[in-house]
Amino acid sequence: MASERVDVSGQARAVPTALKILIAGGFGVGKTTLVDAVSEILPLQTEEVLTSASADSDDLSGVESKTSTTVVMDFGRITLADDLVIYLFGTPGQDRFWFLWDELALGALGAVVLADTRRLADCFPSIDYFEQRGLPFVVAVNCFHGEQPFSVPAVRTALDLDPGVPVVLCDVRDHRSGRDVLVTLVEHVRVLARRQLTPA
Repeated sequence: MASERVDVSGQARAVPTALKILIAGGFGVGKTTLVDAVSEILPLQTEEVLTSASADSDDLSGVESKTSTTVVMDFGRITLADDLVIYLFGTPGQDRFWFLWDELALGALGAVVLADTRRLADCFPSIDYFEQRGLPFVVAVNCFHGEQPFSVPAVRTALDLDPGVPVVLCDVRDHRSGRDVLVTLVEHVRVLARRQLTPA
């Protein structure tokens, strides 16, 4: 619930509720693109050019055209309503940057785990991370080139997800599609909160 503050004109104005959401997933799955597509501000990006020095640690199979990678985080903001602002933190996808995740996860409402069905195993570490910490998450399957050869039930089965975890199809390049993913996560968290408050 938003609180109120008094502005310079003396009128009370609602202070928006701020929510922190992580955008996670494997290397090259579209995390930076999603933050860029939905952010209402110019996103902060910590992209660095891929060089031969990372050849042994960055598997480019399926994403051969990728030329840069996130090395710290992506940051963006989106206002869903007058009293609701979401801050987005895109996590780095490579194993060698996972030490940053604990810091990024502090205070997070939940997470979006992006999945690429061409490299589905790449999202398992993200799913494991959030399951172990009890942080709510949804799985968003990025439909590269507008195509998705696998159905939502097939993806759910392949990832062995809890039945309550939402799985949605999306196009991370599209603002509306990305926004729908964030709304799905917020609604999922609300449902979980109501369940916790309802006496057994």
